[in-house]
Parts: sequence; C-alpha cells; structure tokens
Amino acid sequence: MRPLILFLIGIVFGTAGGFLLAGGLHGPMDGHDRSTTEAAVHDHASHDHSQLSEWPANMPSPEIALTLWPDAGRDMNLRVDAPGFTFTPEEVNGAVTPATGHAHIYVNGEKIARLYGPYAHLTALPEGAEIRVTLNANDHTEWAVDGVPLAATIIAP
Repeated sequence: MRPLILFLIGIVFGTAGGFLLAGGLHGPMDGHDRSTTEAAVHDHASHDHSQLSEWPANMPSPEIALTLWPDAGRDMNLRVDAPGFTFTPEEVNGAVTPATGHAHIYVNGEKIARLYGPYAHLTALPEGAEIRVTLNANDHTEWAVDGVPLAATIIAP
C-alpha cells in the first residue's frame, strides 16, 4: 500500500511541477486567438491547430465526461474520462495514430495546458469559469467526428 501512495504522490507533484515549469518557460500567450468557437485557430510555430483529424470510422467515438471537484481555495481537480481514447504523451509531436494523443485544456477560451493523462489540477479558477477539454492527436490537431471536434465543457462552481 505504501508504494502505491508514494507513486500517487509522485504523479501529483510531478504533474504540478511540469505545469509550473511549462508556464514559466513559455510566458504569456500573446498573439493567440482566444476565441471559444469550435473552429478556433491557434497559430503556433511548431504546430497547426486549424486542422482536424477525423476519428477512425471503424471505431466508436469516445463520449467525453468531465468531473470537477474542489481543492483548496479556488483550485479545482479535473478528471477527463474518454473511453476508447488512449493518452500517449511519449508520441507528442509525432504522426497521427488512430484514437491516441493528448488533450488540451481551455479556461474561458484560453488554452492553459496539455493533458497527458486523465487528471489535472487547475489553480485559482474564477466562479463560473468555463473549462473546455479537447481530444487531440499527436500532431495537436483536434480529433473530430464528421467535422465536429471531440470536446466537452464544464462550468466551475
């Protein structure tokens, strides 16, 4: 039992440290389109979000479920359930592989993080904030079914 608890603590602190480090290295996201439309385009030098990757027709598309619960203060914990989708952080920036990739988290239309597993810690969320999660292929294109991105939204209490 103790190794499992230590492992979980390591995952939590490792993930939190990664988010803090990534935010500190990249600074503000000036010059990005922060609209909340389904076809929002983010002009990154390293990848293009304007394209969609069509979900494989021979595979059922995942029904995305978001769960949000309070932590300390205005912090929240987020769980993303997407049966049929596999998180593959080791393949990020690689070729599109069916039903795999990562997720992007948006708060009030602004991308705040990539998600490489089902859990995230969101800090200082304002009351009523809209949290939107998209499923993305390894090349950062959004997975879509019939041109509609696979995404889900939840409102912070």
